[in-house]
Amino acid sequence: MPKRLDGKVALVTGAARGLGRAYALRLAELGAAVGVIDIDLKSYKAFEGEEKLLTAETTMDECRALGVKSAGAEADITNREAVFAAVAQIEKELGPIDIVVCNAGGGMGAPDGNKASQLNWEQFYAVTERNYYGTVYTCNAVVPGMKKRGYGKVVNVISVGGLVANSDGSYAHYASAKAAIAQYTKLLAQEVGRYNVTANCIAPGFIATGRLVENYKKAGEGTFLRNVAMKRFGTVEDCANVVEFLATDLSSYVNGAIIEVTGGTVGRMIMNEPAEC
Repeated sequence: MPKRLDGKVALVTGAARGLGRAYALRLAELGAAVGVIDIDLKSYKAFEGEEKLLTAETTMDECRALGVKSAGAEADITNREAVFAAVAQIEKELGPIDIVVCNAGGGMGAPDGNKASQLNWEQFYAVTERNYYGTVYTCNAVVPGMKKRGYGKVVNVISVGGLVANSDGSYAHYASAKAAIAQYTKLLAQEVGRYNVTANCIAPGFIATGRLVENYKKAGEGTFLRNVAMKRFGTVEDCANVVEFLATDLSSYVNGAIIEVTGGTVGRMIMNEPAEC
């Protein structure tokens, strides 16, 4: 029986572990050949919780076990030339990219640090580059080909932190970078829509990845769940379900949208303040 993404080529950045790995595996399950870009294709080894989840040596091997082609390239997402070279390598091995999930990014520094008027400049620049610049570089490497061929799906990963503010103004470097991606994606959607290319965002909330689940426990789960209407953490499958929607023709008339996967987190997030869940 044909699968929804048979014959398609997908690229996922930051897919060696965590949510990126979940997105890559879901696209492979749907029949797509999957390219993976990460600064370290075995970065999962630095996190015991992530390493336990892998069923093979790399995400690419896991994808191949699902019966599809897969290729990987190591690149620093903050280096424009490296990103373009990695995309070219993936396309050489798998063919033109039909779907791109810009997932690479992440924060830096203490959770209660980098308040809006008290930024650590080194961390500010690093986080902006790995999130916003990396997404822009990847889209500029991939999207022109999509426009030329008249088909494409762009899924940019932001965060609930890019949509609502922490109550103490903390983690402003990360939140502002994710907010920038959201606006960039809306502009991209306006440009590419006439070429049968869509660009959308997924905004995960508190997701229990192999790396983060222990952090939630150490900090006290109620610290986070008091912000969530459903009073539970999201799963990587919750996020992969939305990526499946945005990466397939189920979302053929969805363009420039932001889909939250937050369990109902609205307004502001109470962070770094004592409270009960």
